[in-house]
Amino acid sequence: MSENSSFVRIDYERLSEHAQSLSSNDIALPKLDPNSHFLGHGEDTLAFILILDAINFGSGWFPHLKKRPAMSGYFTIASALRDTFESTGPLSADQIARISAADCARIFGQDSRNAHAQELMGKFAEAMNDFGRLILDRYNGKYASLIEDVGHSAEDLVRSLSAMTFFNDVELWRGQRIPFYKRAQLTAADLALAFDHKGLGHFRDLDQLTIFADNLVPHVLRLDEILLYDAELSERIDGEELIPAGSPEEIEIRACALHAVELLVEELRRRGRSASAMIIDHLLWNRGQLPEYKRAKPRHRTRTVFY
Repeated sequence: MSENSSFVRIDYERLSEHAQSLSSNDIALPKLDPNSHFLGHGEDTLAFILILDAINFGSGWFPHLKKRPAMSGYFTIASALRDTFESTGPLSADQIARISAADCARIFGQDSRNAHAQELMGKFAEAMNDFGRLILDRYNGKYASLIEDVGHSAEDLVRSLSAMTFFNDVELWRGQRIPFYKRAQLTAADLALAFDHKGLGHFRDLDQLTIFADNLVPHVLRLDEILLYDAELSERIDGEELIPAGSPEEIEIRACALHAVELLVEELRRRGRSASAMIIDHLLWNRGQLPEYKRAKPRHRTRTVFY
């Protein structure tokens, strides 16, 4: 679709130059931050990653979120969930199936008087409720049974998770079905990192994952001049106007970012380099945390449960 998009296009020459500029250190295997993730605790770590990725959305609300000092919205949420696991133990499937928006506001340190934050906490509760019911109804309340059921297949994990509305990340663009499955794919990737690609984190088909299409990776590709936005769209984003979920502009931003990274991986492999969409996504997402990317221009904001 990138060849026919109206609002976003890929600079193929710039993309090739970018591939040439990447060093071996740039495309090394990523790691999860141990200061904000509950790692090294076996099945309790599994529960942490699954719950975190069940609520790993809300970037369109993050400007209104009460954040921890020097932390982004994502790291605020991850760190708060980690603190809960450390102080009171892991959240069971039964607990998250019954959790409320008020519970979420307490866990994630949000002010009940902040309407935008409370809207997000309501969606967090809904996401956790759905996930808890899935684990209770299909897996007898055991998170590990979900992983056993998919048989070390990331694709099958994506399929199982996408049965839930908030994971069913598929859009229609000019009558064409565009599957993103951002958070379902990211769940497999995060589990692989959390368990060093072993045991509960062993998936035989991680190389089949695409990028985890959100609003930060496209932002980095835009600032690196690989993605070129229509002038009016650029003006809207720079003016911090919300881009509607499911709009042609929003779909094209995500889809062109996804396609650009697939081409980047292809170019790196053609040059004899080992690369995958998962690794490049982590590279670009972490680059987006740098001040020169966070402060140069606003990224697009969309209020969606998919990222």
